[in-house]
Amino acid sequence: MPATPSRINDFVLKIGTVNGTGSASANSLLMKALFRMGIPVTGKNMFPSNIQGLPTWYEIRANHQGYMSRVSRVDVMVAMNAQTYQKDLSEVSPGGFLIYDSTWPRERTLHRNDIIVLGVPLSKLCNENFSSSRLRILMKNVAYVGALAALMDIDMEIIRTLLHEAFASKPKVTDSNVKALMLGFDYAKQNFNCPLPVRAEVMGDNSGHILIDGNTAAGLGCVYAGATVGAWYPITPSTSVMDAFTAYCEMFRTDKKTGEKRFCIVQAEDELAAAGMVLGANWAGARAFTPTSGPGISLMSEFIGFAYYAEIPSVFIDVQRVGPSTGMPTRTQQCDIMLCAYASHGDTRHPILFPANPGECFDMAITAFDLADRLQTPVFMLSDLDIGMNDWMVPQLNWDDTYRPDRGKVLGVEELEDMDRFVRYLDVDGDGITYRTLPGEDPKGAYFVRGSGHNRYGAYTEDSSQYQDLVDRLLVKWDTAKGLVPKAVLNKAEWRTKVGIIAFGSSDGAVIEARDRLAERGIHADYLRIRAFPFGQEVVDFLHGHETVFVVEQNRDAQMKSLLMLETNNIADRLVSILHYNGMPIPSECVVRGVNKHLKSEAAA
Repeated sequence: MPATPSRINDFVLKIGTVNGTGSASANSLLMKALFRMGIPVTGKNMFPSNIQGLPTWYEIRANHQGYMSRVSRVDVMVAMNAQTYQKDLSEVSPGGFLIYDSTWPRERTLHRNDIIVLGVPLSKLCNENFSSSRLRILMKNVAYVGALAALMDIDMEIIRTLLHEAFASKPKVTDSNVKALMLGFDYAKQNFNCPLPVRAEVMGDNSGHILIDGNTAAGLGCVYAGATVGAWYPITPSTSVMDAFTAYCEMFRTDKKTGEKRFCIVQAEDELAAAGMVLGANWAGARAFTPTSGPGISLMSEFIGFAYYAEIPSVFIDVQRVGPSTGMPTRTQQCDIMLCAYASHGDTRHPILFPANPGECFDMAITAFDLADRLQTPVFMLSDLDIGMNDWMVPQLNWDDTYRPDRGKVLGVEELEDMDRFVRYLDVDGDGITYRTLPGEDPKGAYFVRGSGHNRYGAYTEDSSQYQDLVDRLLVKWDTAKGLVPKAVLNKAEWRTKVGIIAFGSSDGAVIEARDRLAERGIHADYLRIRAFPFGQEVVDFLHGHETVFVVEQNRDAQMKSLLMLETNNIADRLVSILHYNGMPIPSECVVRGVNKHLKSEAAA
């Protein structure tokens, strides 16, 4: 077999197990240990949509250069599921290692000439040392952590510390875990040459960074934004947004003396009802939101159109998953762009925010509420399963204590007293945004909220000119939104180039790494990361400033490319799609291949 190249702090470790066997805690233990060794690290969880019994994989990438995207290679595979042995075996890169439970030897089944297979009798070790059947299953996972610690030189003291922190109030549980850890560690040390060429080495402490998933960060961001109402219907992969929001509300919005809860969380009977509750709460003056995924947005569309036309602030957090229909609930895509941009029937346009990592989920959750209030319209934050449910290493979340929610144009009692008449839909400032009132402030501020035809006074109308007057004003508001949403981020190449790359959301990491790989081959590209819709002038300038612009996205039908073509002019001939849509997070190789293929075809033409 080929010699295994030395890979220190630059490897992919993948673990194949059975869903529901308790492996998640063990995998998290490995991830956190590498993080505390100061190694940049990220984890991807590929799990089924049932509760237990089907295959699941956890993929850890450690990279000393800080690349966070998924890559296609696997350096070390831990195969703990006999159902997927052949698949796991086939995924190991040449020169890599496969570790399996050799309690039942599989030398013939698990054989490849170009990799090394290491058997560790994990079940036998646990059966001999633990009496409870459930404990044997759970401790087998901790035992493979111990074996990997020996084989890959992962700091055992850090792992022990993590175990003591996790089970501080349960010393017996701690003892069992440490015992299982040492069983795997000692066996590997006694039977193999440790460490392997693929190993970890202390780099520092990753100070200034945290491990967090996007849904947790989004839930916390909603609390910091001043949200007090959440309405939802459970749906993968967004449910944990509301779980986090609930936990943080219990922590920060509960009076410690009286126990009074200053928040309201409602699990509705369906997504449409949840959207209606959010609109009602926002109309009444609260900050309210709903987390959902693509199927939920489809069901909410009627109320989304109502909020657009009646101009009611509202926030929708869409953690995207694979569609159409039910699709694959536990796989990731960027496939709800067009759905959210023009949600509901008739002429509608909605602001969208595209966070690229959990840190931006926190920041953009806050931005979403401010935009919704300022623009008096539905605002969408489009995360995805990769960001929402996977652990990412991001800079510590920072908070400005001077922040105050921007409620936009809301008239209070004093302003109403000075007015002869309040007119709800009259644009007095020329920015398309009218003044609103909150119910109960003053009778003079009363108005009728309707989704049927209405004029600038809020009165019902079927007059064509009055209708057109109102919807034309909404277009003026849309132009105003272009100056309020987060601007796209430009990264210029070291060399002057006519090649550009556009990406957004979780594709960011793949593009960052791909640009470096392409530069090594002499291909230089400017990179613009879109952070919001509507597109600002910087997006238009980028499109017109490059002869070829690759649009990287995770869907089949090039939705972002289509949106760019719809919303900007004369750029269709320069846009080239790079698409990835199999449900797995996009790897950097996909971008490199796409750019190379097109440029070679252009050169040959």
